[in-house]
Amino acid sequence: MMRGRSDGAQKKRLWTFVGIGAVLVVFLYMYFGSKSGGESALEYGSRSLRKLGSSYLGGDDNSDLSSRQEEKFGLEDGDGGIVPKSFPVCDDRHSELIPCLDRHLIYQMRLKLDLSLMEHYERHCPLPERRFNCLIPPPPGYKVPIKWPRSRDEVWKLNIPHTHLANEKSDQNWMVVKGDKIVFPGGGTHFHYGADKYIALIANMLNFTNDNLNDEGRIRTVFDVGCGVASFGGYLLSSDIIAMSLAPNDVHQNQIQFALERGIPAYLGVLGTKRLPYPSRMKRI
Repeated sequence: MMRGRSDGAQKKRLWTFVGIGAVLVVFLYMYFGSKSGGESALEYGSRSLRKLGSSYLGGDDNSDLSSRQEEKFGLEDGDGGIVPKSFPVCDDRHSELIPCLDRHLIYQMRLKLDLSLMEHYERHCPLPERRFNCLIPPPPGYKVPIKWPRSRDEVWKLNIPHTHLANEKSDQNWMVVKGDKIVFPGGGTHFHYGADKYIALIANMLNFTNDNLNDEGRIRTVFDVGCGVASFGGYLLSSDIIAMSLAPNDVHQNQIQFALERGIPAYLGVLGTKRLPYPSRMKRI
């Protein structure tokens, strides 16, 4: 008899909890439904997080509206809902355009830059009304790039129409034009006879085992400032060393194009007004 009473009490408590849970769910649905104004819970939650982050960073509370507008940028309505928007291709005269690194624009804006720190080679983005909303076209006759490791030593000439460097740097063996290809003998400003010999010479000077610059795995990364066509970084890969090659868009134009076409990690820019902190102990090469 006592067992039957206890079972009945447990059922009553269970139904009580179920009722309370249902009321709570309805309350939350009504509250958030009225707040979101027809948005889904996911959209409202995302918008709330953006609003919270904006206020935390000192932004405007109404910035969520602009965030929603930015989300729609690059999208357009289609039969099946939202589909990616297709951007037009820029005019052929902009095939060499590099956003935020356009030297002609810098001169037109008449920015007061510190030339001694090469600030004019740093990133300076145009105002929104002067930005291009189109895709940079490839050079005429562009071919599928040659695959690595062959690309370290040769690329298609049509892919990088800057063969004047072959004449300017002919005494340093940067590159040589051979038919429809550009060949890289491995030379550079400081190593006319090849980056591989230069790398071995550095390792020998530092008394590394087998003249290997990675020093049995102790050196894994190298920062190459003023890399030219990045032959130094390209030949370091065979020593299990990854180099970040850095060069400006200067009078030699975009040298980084050669590095990227060859498949070598590279970055366009300079260490001018913004520099990297050096570690307390380092080996200078």
